[in-house]
Amino acid sequence: MHPSESIWGTKSKSLAEKKIILGVTGSIAAVESLEIARELIRHGAQVRAVMTPESLKIITSHTMEFATGQPVITDIGGQVEHVSLLGDFPDKADMLLIAPCTANTISKIAAGIDDTPVTTMATTAIGSGVPIMIAPAMHISMYKHPIIQKNIKALAELGIEFIDPYIEGKKAKLANVEEITERVIRRLGPRDFLGKRILVIGGSSAEPIDDMRIITNRGTGETAVQLALAAFERSADVELWMGRSSVPMPEFIRTRRFETVGDLLKMVGEIDQDIVLVPAALSDYTVEKTDGKIPSDKEELVLYLKRAPKVLESIRKKKCVLFGFKAESNVTADELATKARSRMIDLELDGIIANDLGDVSSGMTKVTIITKKGVTCTVAGSKKEVAHRILDEILRYIA
Repeated sequence: MHPSESIWGTKSKSLAEKKIILGVTGSIAAVESLEIARELIRHGAQVRAVMTPESLKIITSHTMEFATGQPVITDIGGQVEHVSLLGDFPDKADMLLIAPCTANTISKIAAGIDDTPVTTMATTAIGSGVPIMIAPAMHISMYKHPIIQKNIKALAELGIEFIDPYIEGKKAKLANVEEITERVIRRLGPRDFLGKRILVIGGSSAEPIDDMRIITNRGTGETAVQLALAAFERSADVELWMGRSSVPMPEFIRTRRFETVGDLLKMVGEIDQDIVLVPAALSDYTVEKTDGKIPSDKEELVLYLKRAPKVLESIRKKKCVLFGFKAESNVTADELATKARSRMIDLELDGIIANDLGDVSSGMTKVTIITKKGVTCTVAGSKKEVAHRILDEILRYIA
């Protein structure tokens, strides 16, 4: 067994049965191509690398053969690899991904010049309608060149999708591996939320006691991030509003931050999304803030709390499909469903996702999904898997 087989599908099966041709060109960012290939495989893809002569000066074909577990194409020969892989046949590859892509390769593809294995693959893919994604990487002065920008625009008009580089100093750096992978999944996924705008509100709020101390809830924000990623993968227009969190935010998803329930309430008026999901751990109580720092040598300290406004009540005034979340502890499955259903009815929600905190472990969870239409189901798995199951039920609800 080749070592690449041991990582296949270990993160998800989102790209299962998808064949991706990975074009590698002569940018120093070619060193990232190995990890791009491996990450695609971790999501279930079959990857075949194609390399330009210039890329071989940076990494070897053996490197990419190890990464993919497949023979690497460094020259077009008697097997007419460009036609057999990307020609107009029923079993052609599902995508040509060029990452990294140099200014030279962009311009050659735009001009219809195919004098390297990668540009020949691109010419064939364009002609046969295979989706192409390009992730540029170069010096910023090259990226800003008017002709390069003109060529990028021309290729975009042909339907080629560009994964914009990160501008850092004087470099247009290759997008990170996570974004490239997520963009590929989004392009090859079911696209069943295409045209839908989804807002996910997550993390925990923090109500200040003084300049140093806060009242907050336990919450990592991971559920919100996984819901946002799942919606992104299914072609939704996603925005993430996040309070305190301990998980990394996806840089390619629009994100806004809030601290207190009051901050969030001020943002509610801006909501214009079709679907709003609120797995946030919001404070039920607020406290009047003391200026400065309360002395730490006090033997006793009394805090007077008052009930915080319910954010879901404010969001409910918007014309959107609204799903809330409810966490309980040490309850039976029937008690959990009853309490969740009562909350859904009281707040006039379209649906609610409930869980017992005892069912949550690192990366894994179990939830009960209830909708206003009477559907109730319980699902368990990784937080990513559960996020997709929640979206499945929302899709059925709005159908």
